[in-house]
Amino acid sequence: MSRLPSLPSLADVRLRVPRPGFPWSAPLVPRGYERPPTARRTGADYDTTWARRPLARHVRLLVLEGPLRLGVRALTAPERTGLDRLHGLQGAAIFAANHHSHLDAPLLLTSIPEPWRHRVVVAAAADYFFTNRLTSAASALAIGAIPIERTRIERRSADRAADLIGGGWSLLIFPEGGRSADGWGRGHRGGAAYLALRTAVPVVPIHVEGTGAIFGKGDKRPTPGTSRVTFGAPLWPFQGESATRFAGRIETAVAALADEAATDWWTARQRAARGTSPSLTGPEGTSWRRAWALGDRHRPRSTPDSSGAHSPTWPRF
Repeated sequence: MSRLPSLPSLADVRLRVPRPGFPWSAPLVPRGYERPPTARRTGADYDTTWARRPLARHVRLLVLEGPLRLGVRALTAPERTGLDRLHGLQGAAIFAANHHSHLDAPLLLTSIPEPWRHRVVVAAAADYFFTNRLTSAASALAIGAIPIERTRIERRSADRAADLIGGGWSLLIFPEGGRSADGWGRGHRGGAAYLALRTAVPVVPIHVEGTGAIFGKGDKRPTPGTSRVTFGAPLWPFQGESATRFAGRIETAVAALADEAATDWWTARQRAARGTSPSLTGPEGTSWRRAWALGDRHRPRSTPDSSGAHSPTWPRF
């Protein structure tokens, strides 16, 4: 009688069960069937529609007029000039400013007057402010940010901004495309000019001074100081003017406002008429030469005390 083979014990049996991994892999699809693209929910694809609904707008109003305004005043002690140049301006507008610090957007949102202040969206870098769901939601809710693709040409960003402007929203944009790394400005890109031509709204040039010294690129913590926001007269594109030429005019207007902040209105007007306003981008050359030419503009400004000596600026409430 043949002997039956012995069966292995349970301890010797190794179950070959595939271990689940994370993230889960996509399911298999039949050959010849094209898988639909996966919808992204961050970056330039983040939907900010909810942030312009009544509830979110009321929350943003409380944030803007409460802690944000107090924080801006404590850190930057802003001085605002040129607001009279906006008299007579109606409807949506594009506010185009130079960019030195993450403080620029809060400072400008608390400086832009009514009726635009609470109906303005901020063009923010999709690769910085919209990298995940948390930062995306915080940016959209707190400052009304919309994602703008700055690393490549992307039509959806322009379409989104143009649709909002057409719906009566104003836009705050930094045509330089990023913060200054050394205190000098960067050349303007054509986004603001293109949107103005496309939507037939004016561009309001703005110059911001002092924020780079308070909390510049690479700084770990802010140093309280003073700032100045200078508004310019609205600019309209000429008949048949290209976006490139209009962008150059916007940059020239911001440079003239910077000259006005550094000198006085009459001197800046004279130089602007001659086309000799100092450039926003600074002189060509090595880093030490550019830093030397920048002078004291990149250092925190101070205020004189009762004895006439200058001391660090403390928060003013």
